[in-house]
Formats: sequence, structure tokens, C-alpha cells
Amino acid sequence: MSDNSAPAYLNPELSVQTRTADLISRMTLDEKISQMSSGTAAIPRLGLPAYNYWNEALHGVARAGRATIFPQAIGMAATWDAALIQRIASAIGDEARAKHHAALRQFGNSAISRGLTFWSPNINIFRDPRWGRGQETWGEDPYLTGELGSAFVRGLQGDDPKYIKAAACAKHYAVHSGPEKDRHVFDAQVSLRDLNDTYLPAFRKLVTQAKVEAVMGAYNRVNGQPACASDLLLGQTLRGDWGFNGHVVSDCGALSDIHNGHHITVDAPESAALALKAGCDMACGATYDKLGEAIQRGLISEVDIDKALMRTLATRFKLGMFDPPALVPYASTPMSVVNSPAHRALAREAAVKSVVLLKNNSNVLPVSDEIRSLLVTGPTAANTEVLLGNYYGLSNSLTTVLEGIVNRVPEGMAIEYRPGCTLAAPNQNDMDWTYDIVAGTDLTIACIGLSPLLESEEGDAILSIENGDRSQLGLPPVQVNFIKRLVRGGGKVVLVVTGGSPIDLSEIEPLVDAIVFAWYPGQEGGHAIADVLFGNAAPSGKLPISFPMSVNDLPPFDDYAMAGRTYRYATVEPRYPFGFGLSYTRFTFSDLSFTENSAKAGESIHGHYSLTNSGNVESEEVAQIYLSDIAASALVPVHKLVSFERISLKPGESRHISFTITNEMMQFIDENGKASLEPGAFRVAIGGCSPSARSITLGAPAMVSATFEFV
Repeated sequence: MSDNSAPAYLNPELSVQTRTADLISRMTLDEKISQMSSGTAAIPRLGLPAYNYWNEALHGVARAGRATIFPQAIGMAATWDAALIQRIASAIGDEARAKHHAALRQFGNSAISRGLTFWSPNINIFRDPRWGRGQETWGEDPYLTGELGSAFVRGLQGDDPKYIKAAACAKHYAVHSGPEKDRHVFDAQVSLRDLNDTYLPAFRKLVTQAKVEAVMGAYNRVNGQPACASDLLLGQTLRGDWGFNGHVVSDCGALSDIHNGHHITVDAPESAALALKAGCDMACGATYDKLGEAIQRGLISEVDIDKALMRTLATRFKLGMFDPPALVPYASTPMSVVNSPAHRALAREAAVKSVVLLKNNSNVLPVSDEIRSLLVTGPTAANTEVLLGNYYGLSNSLTTVLEGIVNRVPEGMAIEYRPGCTLAAPNQNDMDWTYDIVAGTDLTIACIGLSPLLESEEGDAILSIENGDRSQLGLPPVQVNFIKRLVRGGGKVVLVVTGGSPIDLSEIEPLVDAIVFAWYPGQEGGHAIADVLFGNAAPSGKLPISFPMSVNDLPPFDDYAMAGRTYRYATVEPRYPFGFGLSYTRFTFSDLSFTENSAKAGESIHGHYSLTNSGNVESEEVAQIYLSDIAASALVPVHKLVSFERISLKPGESRHISFTITNEMMQFIDENGKASLEPGAFRVAIGGCSPSARSITLGAPAMVSATFEFV
């Protein structure tokens, strides 16, 4: 039974709206303003503790001490496994709950990085491989990003009918993907077609289907309006068209950019008023501390503040922060879940499924039992930075690639390790015994690639001269020269490549026998990579972003038009296509057929195809379905992903799979940004990769395709 003498905001039986309104009605104006920035003040007379909304959980609870470190988001995207992503996010939510309540017990409040409002996931489209923060995203495709991002939100927020486990936040809204050095002043000019065809669909799905609790506004302008104060983005689209009822928070310092970087307003009170009226409910940074002055100037009213607080405080009520812990199902989560054996196993599973096999000449992988001697070398072999990515937690069980291989090498196989070269700087000593060892070694595993020191957010990538971005896509020259010299020494060479974005391997790809792309694989990365190298697991990861032949194939970095970008609009063949990834077995797609040869408005096309494991290794294939509007009267994607499914098959096993092409899938976005559907022919292509002439050359299974008519 509830205490009738208690104020309404403390009554768990009342609605969130009623409780929130009651709490706000009891606050003075100064107290209200103290709740408008991400670091909120305590209001002791109301029993309101201080709370900081700034927490990160991109691939594990970040910046809060111990946590399980899962693969970086782009690596999780390479799993193409929505169910796995939801399990991972649920585990992150469990660890978040345990750590939050432990902080409350110890300190009485939760400071920055100890709360339950997480500014994750990053669902910006990775439109240009030079962007250093692309590693935080789910790749270049709106559909894949929306599916995996939604799974992440559902896992993090939980499925309790009354309380959310942790609050997710879709960021950075919108049209945000570099260059990093210009992000505080940049105006992303984008057509309504590209806006609604590429940049907004994932946000729409997270808002309308996954019910994400928060959205973060980006630093940049979009078509002249600051993203955090955009009538089009926040009012018309987010609140209006999509019916978003959660809260909007600015990126950190983004409201100061309105006057300091974009020069839309003259000072902080004007910027605060502009953003608040547009629908930005909370500031990360100091700008909303000027709301009192904005009221004095007549730029806003107290009612505007109340409206924003109704949304931000509602989130805390949904998290159960004002209710007895016994009523909140997540409040009793024990600290034993943090980096537990089950979560470490989940991190290892994710890392294994994220590994993409790009090349495997003469089946040099998995490592044969006949190998007598092994050399592990390269700047990332014993490097923990490449496990972490950015926005990471800390773990006492980080397994480097070297450690994973050593743990897996069978007794009797000789193994040596030499660093060989540095990550980016030339060796200072001309004498290097690494090359003396290569000639007498059966197999060399060279661990190379990028590190978050070379690509990341503007202040983290301390080895980047582009504020975290890259101007070129190749490896640092010292690594290229190192591999060339290794190969000249004789013997077979396998590359294990780390990175959060496409890397141009053209100079060394023809020289080596196998290439494994491992992303930033998290704390279990070494174990996972060894599992794949030695055949304990078959590689099944697929690229969530195209690898272009050259940076010369890309439009200018600051051009946000999608023409020539990603597999959907590119006019040149990539080096490695979107969706590509080899296996230790062979898969065959066949027998594509439709139940209907045509459809009209309100009708779908139903189809079937067969997938066979034609090899001798049990493995998983990601079956990908692409749709092409081959008779469109407007600019449309050359191909677009409309469905995918991870399928496990034993050697010789076949499966018959059904699929549906809906009217919504057939729609295109016109020049006014509206969805349109017109009569004409469509092609369905199904395979283990996006449609590309290169995919067959690289060894991907042949696709099957067929056409139908919309009448």
C-alpha cells in the first residue's frame, strides 16, 4: 500500500507523467535550471540526489572502472547477428545496474559514468572510411544499422513492462560523420532525398520501433540549422512525424558551438533559448546555466523549462530512481555479473563472429597440425590498445593476439615472437633479428593495422594529424615495408589486421597467403582470433562497410551527398564489397523462386531459396537479400539490403528459406524526401555478399537473382 501522506512524485502507483509534473511543481526556478544540464544538482529539501546523465556504453560500460569489454561497435556489426547484439546489450545493462547501485551504496549518489542513462548507440552512417569515429558505428548501411542498433536498444533497456533497465540514447542526430576537425563549425548540406534515404532511417527505426529513451543532437549544422536547434530535425521530424516522447540531449559543448562555432546567435543565453524552444531538453555543457538570463530577456518562459524537465525527469522515474529498490527488478543485480565468466564467454563469441576472412590462398588457414614452427610478429601482436577501441571500460583479463595464439599452440610446435616494427614510426635500429627468423619458420603470423591512437575521436587519436581522421586509407609506411621485407624472407605469411575502418592493403595483399580482419575485438580478442586461426571456429564475419580500392575513388570528405558513396551508390568496384567475408567451407545459393511474379499496392512478393554447405566444415553463413529498382524514374540505390539471416549448416546440409518483399521495401525516396512506390521491375539478389563483380573473384559464393513486377 502507498503512503497517502507522501508527495505524489514518491507514489509508485501513479503514472510517470503525474509524478513528474508533481515533482516539477515543487521546484523553484533556480532548482529547475539546476536540472537542465547533464550534471544535475541535488535538491535536498525534495530528497533529490545529484545525478549525472553522462554515461557511455558503446561496447561495454565505459569509463567506470571494471567492466566486460565487448568488440568495438563496428566489430559487433560485422557479426550481422541481431540476437547476439541484444544479448550483449542486455549484459551491458546488467553490469550497468550492478555498478550503479554499488556506487549508490558507497557514495549515496552516482557521479559521471556511474548512472543509468547511456549515450549509446552511435547510429550515424559510416559514409566515408576516413572518419575516425566510424569505428563507433554499425557500418554504412541504413537497414543494417537500424536492425542492429534496435537490438542494442532493446537489450540495454530490458523488457520489464514498468521499468527500464538502462536508458539508451541514439546519437548523433543527425547527418554527422566527419571531418572531426570541422565538427564544431561544419554545415552538412544534404538533399531531402539523402536525408530521408540514408541519414534518418536508422534513427526513425530506433525511435518508432525500439522505443529508444533518448536522442543526442550533433555538433554540426544541417542545411544551415544547428542540429541541436533544428526545427526540421527536432520539431517536425523527431517529435512530429515520429512521435518521439523521450528526451533530447545535446552533444557535449554543442550548444556553445551555436554562437562560438556556427555564429547563429550572439551569446550563450540566445543559444540556450534557441535550442530549448526547438526541443533540446538537456545540455551537456554549461550553456543551459544561462536559462535564467534567457528568461529575463524574454527569450523563453518558465513553461519552456517545465516542458523539457517533464521529459528528462520522466526517464529517471522510468529507471525507478524514486522508488523503493524492492519494487525495481533490476536494483538487486549483484556485482558478480561484472566481467563474469558468462559475460567473458559472450565477449569471446562476439569477437569470433566478428572476424572477417578476406583471403585464404591454398587453405593456409586454419593452421595445419603439420606446422612445426611459428613466428608471431608485428606491432599489434602484444598490443592492448587494439583490443579496446574507444569509449571502453577496463578489464583485468585482456587477452592480446600473442597471448591467444600462445594459449592455443599445440605442444611440440615451436613459437617465437618479435615486435618487428612500431605502429607508425620508423625503426631506429637497422638491425632486426625478426627477418633472420622468418626464413627458417614454417608460418609467420604478422599482426598489423591501425590503433585507436591513429583513428578515433578528435582528442583521443594522439598519433593522428587529422584530429582522429585519416587522409589516406593505407597502412603506415613502416608497416608496409615491414611486410614486404618479411615476405622476401620466404615462408608463408598470414596477416591479422586490426582497425575500425577500411584499410587499403593493395601493396601487400598479393604478397601474403591469408588476411584476417579482426577490428578492435575487445578483451577476449586474442582468444577469439586464435580460435579462428587454429580452426576451433570457422570465420563467419561479414564487412559492414565497403573497402574502396583507393581514397581516389571517394568524393570529397566534407561532401555529404551520397552519390558515389557506399555500396548503395558507388559507381566503381570496391576492393572488398559490403557484406563480404570468406569461410573455411563453401556455401551454395540456389533455387530462387517467387510464389507470385507480380504484386500491386498492399501486396507482397513471397519467395524461397536454398542454401547448402558444400564443403566439409560446419559453419555459419549470413544470407543477404538485396533489392534493386531497375525501372525507377528517380535516383535510387543501385542495390539495397532488405533482409539478412545468420544460418548454421553442417557439411552437406541444405536449408530451404522463405522470404518476403513488402511494399515498404519497394519504395524509394523522391527529391522531396517522401516515400514513393511506382510500377516497374525489381530484381532480388541473394548471396553471402552485396552484388559485386569483385565478390566472385575474391571467392564469395555466386549469388542467385530473379525479377518481379510491381503493377
